Amino acid sequence: MTGGERRFAQRLVDKLEDDYTCWYDVPIGVAARHPDFVLLSPRRGVLILEVKDWKLETIESADKARITIHTNIGTQKVSNPFEQARQYAHAVVNLLQQDPQLQQGEGQYKGRLCVPFGYGVVLANITRKQFETAQLDAVIEPHRVICRDEMLENVEAEEFQKRLWGMFSVQFGAALTMPQVDRVRWHLFPEIRVQPEQMSLSEVEAVDVDGRREPTQLPDLLRVMDMQQEQLARSLGEGHRVIHGVAGSGKTLILGFRCERLAPVLGKPVLVLCYNAALAAKLQSVIKQKKLDDKVSVRTFHGWCFDQLRLYNVVMPPKGERFFEQLVESVIRGVDQGQIPRAQYGAVMIDEGHDFQPEWLKLVTQMVDPETNSLLLLYDDAQSIYGGKARRKFSFSSLGIQAQGRTTILRLNYRNTAEILGTAYEFAREYIRPEQAEEDGVPLIQPESAGRRGLPPELRQFPTLAREGVYLAEQFRRLNKSGRAWRDMAVVYRTAFIGEEMAKQLKLAKIPLQFLGGAGKKRFDPAEDSVKVLTMHSSKGLEFPVVAIPGLGYMPHREFDIHEEAKLLYVAMTRAMDTLILTASRESPFVSRIQQVNQPARPGAGKGIVSGILGLLGR
Repeated sequence: MTGGERRFAQRLVDKLEDDYTCWYDVPIGVAARHPDFVLLSPRRGVLILEVKDWKLETIESADKARITIHTNIGTQKVSNPFEQARQYAHAVVNLLQQDPQLQQGEGQYKGRLCVPFGYGVVLANITRKQFETAQLDAVIEPHRVICRDEMLENVEAEEFQKRLWGMFSVQFGAALTMPQVDRVRWHLFPEIRVQPEQMSLSEVEAVDVDGRREPTQLPDLLRVMDMQQEQLARSLGEGHRVIHGVAGSGKTLILGFRCERLAPVLGKPVLVLCYNAALAAKLQSVIKQKKLDDKVSVRTFHGWCFDQLRLYNVVMPPKGERFFEQLVESVIRGVDQGQIPRAQYGAVMIDEGHDFQPEWLKLVTQMVDPETNSLLLLYDDAQSIYGGKARRKFSFSSLGIQAQGRTTILRLNYRNTAEILGTAYEFAREYIRPEQAEEDGVPLIQPESAGRRGLPPELRQFPTLAREGVYLAEQFRRLNKSGRAWRDMAVVYRTAFIGEEMAKQLKLAKIPLQFLGGAGKKRFDPAEDSVKVLTMHSSKGLEFPVVAIPGLGYMPHREFDIHEEAKLLYVAMTRAMDTLILTASRESPFVSRIQQVNQPARPGAGKGIVSGILGLLGR
C-alpha cells in the first residue's frame, strides 16, 4: 500500500462497524478489474473507491477524463480517478442486475438492481480547502471525495461515515439479506465460488455481460467461501504455511483458491499431493474445472514417487510386500545422491498432510523452489487414519517446514449439519480429545459447528448384512425420486465383504454405482451420476450430501487398535453433508456407543447427549 492507502485503510478499521466488509486491491469480476477499495455493507450496499496520494503541486492540469501530473520520470497523463471509480461501479451494476434475485420485485423500479451502489475518490494528501481553491470540484464531484482533513485520526466516526454514505447514488430502506450478500460476492469474486460437482459454469448457457461470460440461468443457491475462509486464502502470503483444520472446515477449498492465485504467476508448475487415489481424482476434477491442469499437477504421493524414479532412470524396487516403502526410500536416496533434482516446483501443496510420514514431508519440502519458498500444508490429526500406533511424534522444524508464526487453526465445520457433527464427535470424543501442542507441533483440534441444522442420524438394525443392503437401496431409491442425484450418495464401508454385499444389493435394485473396491474396481469419477461405493480410507477428503455406513456391527475390526478404528469411523461419518444413514446386523462396542449417543434424554435429565454437544460445538 501507499502511505495514503494505509492511512485510509486504518480509518476504515477504526471508524466502520463490524457489518462492513472491505477488500483492498482485489480483482472484481471475470475481467479482473482492480479498484483500490471495495466496501460492502448489508445496510448501505457496494461502494468502490480510488485512492490517490497526490499533493496539490503534483497536479498540473485536469479535465473529466484525464489528469496531468508531475512524476519522477516527467509529466504524465493518467485517468481521472473519479472516472475510473465510476466505470468500475457501472460495470458492477451491469453485472449484478442480470441476477433475478438481486432485482427489485415490485413498484416503479421493478426489475432494477436492489443493491445500492456508490463510487468516489480519496485524496489522501489534499485538504478540502485546497480541493476547492484549485477548482478540482469541476472535474470530481465534491460530494464523492474524501480529503486529507476528513480522514484524520481524530475525525468522528459518524462524520467519516457520512462522507462515505454521501457517495451512494441511491439508498434503500431494507437491508440486504445474507443470501443476497452471498450473491453479490459470488458475482464480484468468481475465484471464491464453491461450485457443486453437479454443475459447472461451462455446462450452463452463457451470455456476454459487460465483456464477461455469465450464465443465463443462475442456481437458486450460490455457495461462496465464508469471510474467514476468503480472508485466510487471500492473506496466506509467501513462504511456508500450515493450516490445521477440522473435517469440513474448507481446507481443500483454500488449496484450490491458492492454486488459482499462484499458477498464473509462477514460472515453475504447482504440485498438489495427497495420499489416497479418490481424493487425487477429486482434486484433479477441481483443477481441470478451473482450467489450471496445464500448470498444476495433482498426484498421489506414491504415484509421484513412481514417476520420479521412472523419469530420472533410478532403479525401481522389486515388487513385493515392501514395494511402497522401498519406493519412497529410493526417491529419498536419489535426491540425496543428486540423481533426482530438488526445487522442481514453484509451489507445493499437501492435502490431508496428516496421512504423510515425517520422512515424506521432509522429501517433499525439498521440491519447493527456494526463490518462491511456497509450501502449503493442510493438516488435521483427528483424521490421521494411516499408521496406527506406529505414528511418530515430530516437529515441523525438524523436517524443514517453517511453521513458527505461519500456522492457522480452523475450528469451524461447514460441511456437516450440527446433528451429524454432534453424533460423530460424541461417538469418538474419548479417542480424539484435543491436546495442547506447541505452535511448531501437531495439535488435535475440537470441531465447532457452523450451525447448519438437519435430521439426526439414525441407526437401523437388521437380521443380516444383505437386509442392510436392501434397506439402503430402498432409501437411495426414495431420495432419488425426491430429486437427489445418484452422485450425491455414497456407501462407505470398512472391509471388502461389506462393500461387495452392498454393491450386490444396489445392482439388484438397478441403481447405478461405481464400486471402488474389489478386483474390478473403477477409478473414482466424481462427475458420473452414480452411487459411489468406497472404503472408509478412500473416502478421506471427499464429501457427499448423503452417506450410508453399513456393517457397523463388524467394527472395531479385531485386528486393529480400537482407537484407530474409532477415528476411522469418525472420518467416515463426517463425509456426510446432510444425511447420514447407519446400519448394523450384529452387536458390537461401536453399535452400543452410537445407540448411547442417539438415546433421547431421560425425563428431568436436561439436554440429551447430541443436543448438549450441539451447544458445546456451536459456542
